[in-house]
Amino acid sequence: MKRTLISVLLASAVGLASVAASAGTVVVNGSTTVLPAMQKISENFMKKNSDIKVSISGGGSGHGIKALMDKTTDVAMSSRDIKPAEAENVKKTGGEAVRYVVAIDAIVPVVHPKNAVKDLSLDQIRDIYAGRITNWKEVGGADARITVVSRDSSSGTFETWESLVMKGERVQQRALLQASNGAVLQTVAKNPNAIGYVGLGYLVKDIKALDIGGVKATMKTAETRTWPLSRELYLFTNGKPAGDTKALIDFALSAEGQVSVKEVGFVPVAK
Repeated sequence: MKRTLISVLLASAVGLASVAASAGTVVVNGSTTVLPAMQKISENFMKKNSDIKVSISGGGSGHGIKALMDKTTDVAMSSRDIKPAEAENVKKTGGEAVRYVVAIDAIVPVVHPKNAVKDLSLDQIRDIYAGRITNWKEVGGADARITVVSRDSSSGTFETWESLVMKGERVQQRALLQASNGAVLQTVAKNPNAIGYVGLGYLVKDIKALDIGGVKATMKTAETRTWPLSRELYLFTNGKPAGDTKALIDFALSAEGQVSVKEVGFVPVAK
């Protein structure tokens, strides 16, 4: 899947705190799951608004929401809802977290294309990630030790995975923790014995999506919530947006902006 990197503003870059206030610039920060959709949306937005620059960085949902609290970003991307404590911290600084649903996603367990396993139950996936199932032969695959690939704790995808799959259990300590969907994709693509999970928009030929209990991860099953790991993807602003930020949000939620959501593999929310 082709992704165009519009303008990446590294989280550690000098001057991040002041750029959000710069005229003609909208800073977008957060979830690597939402990132491809916002890159495509922003690319088309800037074609229509050549006087506005959109600067985008990943780093995870938690990073984006923290930047919203610190007022170092105009828009926070998140693959999970904001936590009550986070919303309260925004209020303590005189702001208010305003939420927008920009897309619907499916978290999809993935393996190497050479892996013979095609379908797992949620219980089997949980047992693999908890360390109770350690060899692919236990679930119908080759006699090979399973390499578990997961996301780090700043990831909204990780938190959703913990809630919907792990049910309070911990991911095993041997798991390889990755900072982004792209890193999970690359790790699984290079290891025939690996299992990981990515957002729907990250499914490419280099990895193989697993069915869960006979259900395939598709835009339709995500939209109807028949896929057990469906979720909403969010944008947050600190207070009701105005000016260039409002223009970007409005475009993202418009029929035209939602075409971009579909183009990168997520489910649009605009009717």
